[in-house]
Amino acid sequence: MNPSIEGYLDALLEGASDDEVQTMAEQTAAVADLVAGNGQLRSALADTAVTPRARRAVTDELLRQRVSDLTRRAVGYAVFAAPGPEVVETLSSVALEVSRAAAGHRGEPSLLGRAASRRRIGGYATALDEVLSAGDLEETEDALFRFARTVEATAPLRNALTNPDLPTSVRRQVVGDLVAEKVTPTTLRLIDYVVSAGRPRDIVGTLDWLVDQTAAARGWRVARIRAARDIDEAQQDRLSESLGAMAGAPVDLEVTIDPELIGGAVVQIGDLQVDASARGRLERLREHLQPGGWQETKVGAPHRGARAEPDGSGPEGARG
Repeated sequence: MNPSIEGYLDALLEGASDDEVQTMAEQTAAVADLVAGNGQLRSALADTAVTPRARRAVTDELLRQRVSDLTRRAVGYAVFAAPGPEVVETLSSVALEVSRAAAGHRGEPSLLGRAASRRRIGGYATALDEVLSAGDLEETEDALFRFARTVEATAPLRNALTNPDLPTSVRRQVVGDLVAEKVTPTTLRLIDYVVSAGRPRDIVGTLDWLVDQTAAARGWRVARIRAARDIDEAQQDRLSESLGAMAGAPVDLEVTIDPELIGGAVVQIGDLQVDASARGRLERLREHLQPGGWQETKVGAPHRGARAEPDGSGPEGARG
């Protein structure tokens, strides 16, 4: 199954009662049969000229008032996330997964590659984000960022959560003991799912990726700032305004302090990175000097680019 749809279903089923899951099983099976047996509807949903958003809108309108909200959301996301030609097969897979859940036969998430794991976690997050307010999304985004920095900076915690040999149940317990009383239930569910359905060695990267997805859910972009020293509120406001104009969307600043930069800052928005740090400038200067600049040679020989003095001496060499 498409990993994104798998994650979305996991979120819906996790929060549903036994009766709700049984109703979903019956209704998703009926919808899958309806689409498979109705040539006109099947062709409309499989048409590659129809956008995923349009497919979902049509399905939502068709099912509204006819099935439960959970069923409508599950089917709507399935036709949105699946390629058009695979919609019929995907709906059958969704019905099968929900049926297995109703019978109590669903197990722990399987291990996937990094990209597929993140898509699965993204689907799970989407199901939760859809029912959150903008304020709740912002709070979740901040909490995920703080937890990622805690894991990154705390060696014992990082070693425990990134250890693939440690049972998932133990790693989930570590997270629960650490943050259960400090974050919202939604944030706890997200972090727990990152641990149980993600790749252990990618936990910090996945959390940072999830911060971006949560910001996007409320129409914002995330700018990660590594600065040599604290940035005051006025500077952050100016930087946020400038970066927002460049990104074409409001920007959240996630600032971490890195004294090794010496001065300045490194800014990253998505795939774009701007290194305006003193350390970065020194490294670029070193790279510029090494290929064609001063090179150490034997004593008494002029260096490349050096002009010999009348007495045959030249300037002292410098390392690039």
